[in-house]
Amino acid sequence: MTRRLTRAARGLIAAAAALLALTATTAPARATTEPTAPDDFVALRTVDPTIIQEMRYFTRHNFVGERIDGYRQPLCILTRPAAEALHRAQSSLLRRGYSLKVYDCYRPQRAVDHFVRWAKDLDDQAMKAEFYPNVDKTRLFADGYIAEKSGHSRGSTVDLTLVKLPAKPTRPYVPGQPLVPCHAPQDERFPDNSVDMGTGYDCFDTLSHTLDPRVQGEQRANRLLLKHTLEDLGFVNLPEEWWHFTYKPEPHPDTYFDFPVSARSLAHAH
Repeated sequence: MTRRLTRAARGLIAAAAALLALTATTAPARATTEPTAPDDFVALRTVDPTIIQEMRYFTRHNFVGERIDGYRQPLCILTRPAAEALHRAQSSLLRRGYSLKVYDCYRPQRAVDHFVRWAKDLDDQAMKAEFYPNVDKTRLFADGYIAEKSGHSRGSTVDLTLVKLPAKPTRPYVPGQPLVPCHAPQDERFPDNSVDMGTGYDCFDTLSHTLDPRVQGEQRANRLLLKHTLEDLGFVNLPEEWWHFTYKPEPHPDTYFDFPVSARSLAHAH
């Protein structure tokens, strides 16, 4: 009996040692497999430091209500052609008393996966009152608000708005604060320092359609100023989102990248 227990114990010890050895050899390999950006991706601030950056998915002020996977720094990363086109747009707008402000640029696939998981969790309605007050969460996929792939992951798509200069500070978002519908009048919804575009950013509502006929006057003029300025420089607007533009031709039209949003992702190339 004692000898059988001893043999069993020796077997357990050997198995544990083998497991430890396997862990020791595989852990470093996992640590070195984090993807990095191709050489033609840049931080927007290195191309144009005057463009305002308010990277919403690094914060909790978004339709999910928490920082999104893959956003390790509040950094706008784009392909160089897209960044240089934004610089040309900014130069034009500054002369007219405006600045661009970016909300989101390159978006890793892991962030898109986070959106998909959230959309499938019908019990999580924490941010509904602001971002999708009129849309049933069961409709987010069918209505096109959430998808399993995003053009942002290809690196040449940007979400942005206009700010009248001099730019006013934007009050920090406080988690748990009362939420106001994103389509409410500008003086009622979250006090973004952008011009009045008729809705807030990431408003899941048909009022966000760039040319929705209900949006008129100053709001429509602001949308068209952004649209025409960017289209003249090679960007294409997504008709369902006044803030969403893709630079064409895309350097990576068929590749969905997953490197994190951080300066480290760019360090090898620059």
